[in-house]
Amino acid sequence: MGYQYNPQSLVADEFINHEEILASLKYADEHKNDKKLLDEILAKAELRKGLTHKEAGVLLVCDEPEYVEKIYKLAEQIKKDFYGNRIVLFAPLYLSNYCVNGCVYCPYHGQNRHITRKKLTQEEIKNEAIALQDMGHKRLAIEAGEDPFNNPIEYILESIKTIYSIKHRNGAIRRVNVNIAATTVEEYRMLKEAGIGTYILFQETYHKESYLKLHPTGPKHDYNWHTEAMDRAMDGGIDDVGLGVLFGLELYRYELCGLLMHAEHLEAVHGVGPHTISFPRVKKADDIDPTTFDNGIDDDTFAKIIAIVRIAVPYTGMIISTRESQQVRARALYLGISQISGASRTSVGGYTEEIRPTDTEQFDVSDQRSLDEVIKWLIDLGFVPSFCTACYRAGRTGDRFMELCKSKQIQNCCHPNALMTLKEFLVDYASPATRKAGDALIEKELPTIPQENVRRICAEHLEQIEKEGQRDFRF
Repeated sequence: MGYQYNPQSLVADEFINHEEILASLKYADEHKNDKKLLDEILAKAELRKGLTHKEAGVLLVCDEPEYVEKIYKLAEQIKKDFYGNRIVLFAPLYLSNYCVNGCVYCPYHGQNRHITRKKLTQEEIKNEAIALQDMGHKRLAIEAGEDPFNNPIEYILESIKTIYSIKHRNGAIRRVNVNIAATTVEEYRMLKEAGIGTYILFQETYHKESYLKLHPTGPKHDYNWHTEAMDRAMDGGIDDVGLGVLFGLELYRYELCGLLMHAEHLEAVHGVGPHTISFPRVKKADDIDPTTFDNGIDDDTFAKIIAIVRIAVPYTGMIISTRESQQVRARALYLGISQISGASRTSVGGYTEEIRPTDTEQFDVSDQRSLDEVIKWLIDLGFVPSFCTACYRAGRTGDRFMELCKSKQIQNCCHPNALMTLKEFLVDYASPATRKAGDALIEKELPTIPQENVRRICAEHLEQIEKEGQRDFRF
């Protein structure tokens, strides 16, 4: 059956169209050093309206040093224009590693007989939430393997309710994002009603033939069901969705093209693109050797991909996790990343154990620093660590958030919220060195809030956090 490329179609083979990707890759190869075309593409990118998958593909293969430098500089500027110097912090929380799928790159696959299987009880989830709150976290991404018997939607919903119910000392988890398997419109509606933030689902690979080989058994084998999940999520009322591919499984140029086509599809059908795009790479895990996948990318290519996504989808949040080293993450922060995880444990029940458990880890964590160390590092780099969850709780999601971002009002909204949530962290959880550096940063950043009235109110709230013990102010 032949499929025609159509971004407005609801059929995966039409909005992620194999022939269109191959044609785009061929076009890029033919024009990668066409300076007139490169100038036109970069001029369009400077308008901050984004690029097509075809245009981004040309930039990706361009190897002219002066143009590569222009790409990096533009990516950094676009990130500053829309997101300022804020970096949002979160942590993953693994609920269960029971899984019926056969994904060959993940140690949770159903055929792995020697990994320890574990599923948290609600009491254990409560203890994990407290441990995360005691670090200073306010935002979680919950993760669970696909297993209708062990991890049904009722378990996920109960877990979300438990997490939101825990208020320990001054701590609270204010936003729970969810990364679980593709499901039905009805179950997405249940997740929306439970008060989730963003629904995240990585495509892993957009190359259908490779996808079917990498997912030989289990419900995830169904490429179309998986790829069309974001449309069902949006039909279920979830207007913040997060995309991502697992770089290293397939050729990265193909993946970037597919990823941007998916973003174009969401914009065409739902009027709003992805809330976030994540950038995981295949990493070593229990019975997984990343060298068996021969499409790995080096750090320079990885950085270039991040910069081009920032230019192509200027309004999206971009995420890099503790899969990556401190050095790789530092470089990525300047090229477009706006969210990072900190002090992550990818094991089930890992936050309540003093020694990092490895028997239930999904992948090796490269950046193993504490949250306080990550916060101090960000401050030293000149970034404002943010624990803000205001937009989600004020209903500024989907197209409403995008309008805020496009109108460049983030400096009057998200920036003061970032400073106030940073102040909470400094007062409640920070080491003396981090506290000192953070207070100096707040003093420096406060005058950069454009609106005088917002600036004054923010200053008052900072004083109330410090001297009166008040919490959870937000614009």
